[in-house]
Amino acid sequence: MTPADEPPRTAEDEEALMREWEAMAGNGDGGGDDDDADAMAAEWEAMLGSDGGDLGGGDSGSSSSGSGRESTRVLNQDEIDSLLGFDDSEDERSDKTGIQAILNSALVSYERLPMLEVVFDRLVRMMSTSLRNFTSDNVEVSLDNILSLRFGDYLNSIPLPAMLTVFKAEEWDNYGLMTVDSAMIYSIVDVLLGGRRGTAAMRVEGRPYTTIERNLVERMIHVVLADLSAAFDPLSPVTFRFDRLETNPRFATISRPSNAAIVAKLRIDMEDRGGRLELLLPYATLEPVRELLLQMFMGEKFGRDSIWETHLAEEMWYTHVEMEAVLDEQTMPLREILNLQVGSRIMLNATPNSPIELRCGDVPMFGGQMGRKGNHIAIRVDRKIKRQRG
Repeated sequence: MTPADEPPRTAEDEEALMREWEAMAGNGDGGGDDDDADAMAAEWEAMLGSDGGDLGGGDSGSSSSGSGRESTRVLNQDEIDSLLGFDDSEDERSDKTGIQAILNSALVSYERLPMLEVVFDRLVRMMSTSLRNFTSDNVEVSLDNILSLRFGDYLNSIPLPAMLTVFKAEEWDNYGLMTVDSAMIYSIVDVLLGGRRGTAAMRVEGRPYTTIERNLVERMIHVVLADLSAAFDPLSPVTFRFDRLETNPRFATISRPSNAAIVAKLRIDMEDRGGRLELLLPYATLEPVRELLLQMFMGEKFGRDSIWETHLAEEMWYTHVEMEAVLDEQTMPLREILNLQVGSRIMLNATPNSPIELRCGDVPMFGGQMGRKGNHIAIRVDRKIKRQRG
């Protein structure tokens, strides 16, 4: 009898077959025939492929046949790295994926501060000139990337040994961080002490930096901080003052580890020598000039239109306002005011020569004398009343 001629199995037949399969599987563990087990597994899979989807026990059957076939695909290492957001081939990648992107989604992207990129572009051009004068060598400065990350993550990612400079923004009353890597330190020392061109700077690892090396790097940092202050000048005048030089990241903590910060990574090349320099500015430091950094271009005015301002100022000169001439003022009890009737008289302490006060609303404007011109009562303005600022 062919499988097509077999009568359709019922749910009771499936349960009986399942119990038979489980009993056989239990006996097989104690030394049963493996060929019979494989044949039974093949028959069970064929049954599931033909009508297992129409039976109510299909789900339990598929779970029971897990030992016969593997239905879940195993992820390889590249897929796991992509899911977690890690990639060893590109360590400085700014666009994270997977779980890493979810964790960084709460951070504010630097692209929301367009003027900051303009400031760093000015810094690159100014540093190229100032470092050439400082080292008397051909120096090329380039901006690798600008990224936003947490302060704690940045401290953990700093390759040691390195020098970390803490500087203060005087006008903003907050701090920033500058990191100079080991390659840049030895390159600056080699250039300033007259190392020959064409030879790479010699590195001596496993020892702390000497006083001469720290002093030479500190001189370069002062030059970079002066350029950074000049780069911010068109936007907002600020002075970046050197505070201290550290070699341990734990002593260079200027913000909470969970706070967001902006990191600008600069590449400095001096022929065959050079290194990296990184600038970190916490968002709390940039908060005083946040409105200025939100501009799309220099000098942008938010919500203002100079054309309409001029037009409105011109039209105000032709605006009609109501002026009141006050002859006298009296203070009366509320009882007397409530007793006033038609025909009652209020005596004013004013004579024809009494001064008159002209008011616009509640604001006194001018003082003068009352008179007559033709058939009209007129007031001659004698003085201007100065407003008292409260």
